[in-house]
Amino acid sequence: MRRVTLDELAQIASDSREAIWEKAEQYGRDPKVYLHWSAGHYGQFYADYHINIDADGGLYVSTDDFSETLSHTWHRNTGAVGIALAGCYGAGSQSLGDEPPTAAQIEAMAQAIQTVCDALWLTIDKAHVLTHGEAANNEDGDWSCHNPYAWWNDSYGDGDTRGDLEYLGTKESPSYNPKATDGSRGGDVLRGKAIWYHNQAK
Repeated sequence: MRRVTLDELAQIASDSREAIWEKAEQYGRDPKVYLHWSAGHYGQFYADYHINIDADGGLYVSTDDFSETLSHTWHRNTGAVGIALAGCYGAGSQSLGDEPPTAAQIEAMAQAIQTVCDALWLTIDKAHVLTHGEAANNEDGDWSCHNPYAWWNDSYGDGDTRGDLEYLGTKESPSYNPKATDGSRGGDVLRGKAIWYHNQAK
């Protein structure tokens, strides 16, 4: 793992743009950005994700080629970038575990979303940027590559479900409510913050 600045992150994403688009287009879609928690500890990084974010907001990359297909999001890895917060060990639908998302991590994730999306020429919306729970529930709308397996819609009933970052434990996103339409779901908050950073960068 290598710690990087936002400028370095932008360069890696920009250098990877053509290859990422080529891979995504093989599946008839645009590139995607998927947001995770690692379900590990602060300071514990995983090579499954292109970008890991530590408790202090530090950004770490596992590769200098974001078109590399890593195993972060089931059936959705090709032509996609995985970003994870390091932490949330023991988290579930009603708990963020003993190491919940920190304020620094949340802001750094929003900045990483903005940086990667701008470099890849992607719109910051749910069609392109999803939490693992939203992706598990096929909330892209026009691209469903598996049966829904989010916590709140587990068609398999085997418990192998995902709901990463469905809520953040903050004032903006205080509790688990996957049916919320008031912008309080974790993905809505993170995309909203990323859009704010995008507008500031203009």
